Amino acid sequence: MDTHLFVGLAGYVGRPEEEGAVGVFRKSITESTWQHVLDFRDAHVVYVHPNSANYIFAGTDDGIWRSTDKGLTFEKANLPRDGIGIWSFLTSEDDPDVMFAGGSPIEIFKSIDRGKNWTSLAVPILEERCSGPFSPRVMRMVQKPGKPDEIFAAMEIAGALKTVNGGETWKDVSDDLVQLSSLPHLQSSIVQKETLAEGMLDAHAITICPSQPDEIFLALRMGVFKSSNGGSTWEDIKIGRFSPTTYGRDIKVSPSDPSTMYVALSVAAASHEGGIYRSTDCGKSWSRFDKVKVNGTIMSIALNASNSDQVFIGARYNGEIFGTLNGGETWQEMSLPGKVKDIYSLACG
Repeated sequence: MDTHLFVGLAGYVGRPEEEGAVGVFRKSITESTWQHVLDFRDAHVVYVHPNSANYIFAGTDDGIWRSTDKGLTFEKANLPRDGIGIWSFLTSEDDPDVMFAGGSPIEIFKSIDRGKNWTSLAVPILEERCSGPFSPRVMRMVQKPGKPDEIFAAMEIAGALKTVNGGETWKDVSDDLVQLSSLPHLQSSIVQKETLAEGMLDAHAITICPSQPDEIFLALRMGVFKSSNGGSTWEDIKIGRFSPTTYGRDIKVSPSDPSTMYVALSVAAASHEGGIYRSTDCGKSWSRFDKVKVNGTIMSIALNASNSDQVFIGARYNGEIFGTLNGGETWQEMSLPGKVKDIYSLACG
């Protein structure tokens, strides 16, 4: 079956006057032509179902749009109400029909029919530690390998969450992130002045290496952090030892190697440089993986589950996308055509 690359585009809160296409684009990785397959909604996340690449999901500013024909056409899924912003998806490792979606404002949704119908699972009770120009978002979720009821979530400007009962109840595991912000080099306040912990709460992605299932990695504004005790405490892995840029926007584990991870590191949310770094020892050491010069913050990494040599990255501005088909030896540009808004998400399958 042909492998496709999918891109989710949306507007940026700081540049509302700029024009350009939004939604979802797709293309075969063996062809050069992009198709604009969802063109009327901001798409913050695009997701390929890990058990069936025919099922593609777009999380938008108005709910979930679902495709059963590999992204050729989309239909709106049934959520409890209209106007829900969706930012993340997760499929249960022990039942491919069970899925979770993360919303903004913070809310978790669940489907038991592979994403056609959704119910509100939980609205976590969170201490409001900082505020911003948008509501906090569930940016990424990950299950602990072998324990599908234990799920961790990264939240933009709200830190991290944990559940041990499949999402019925959630616990805030951000206290130690706030504590770490007492260190001068981990202090940041950009959008408000309420707390210098804003940067440590500005989480974007979370993952777990199957080879080290008790270690949770969290990518956020101030770098990459690790917890070995379920989020009770967090440790700075000091990613700056390996990279001149440390703003963590995405972090993913290779679907074919349980000890290999990739992280997207840039200067800031709005910047014009960055790189992809790879670790083959579950986060102990990292080295530059890509060989490209981006002109925007690297927002997303897409890994092909059926071919580990294929890795794709999307930078924020100008529809900028690069990919390697040979394990990083060579790279090619495959940017989107025409005027588009900002890239938020890439997926491959």
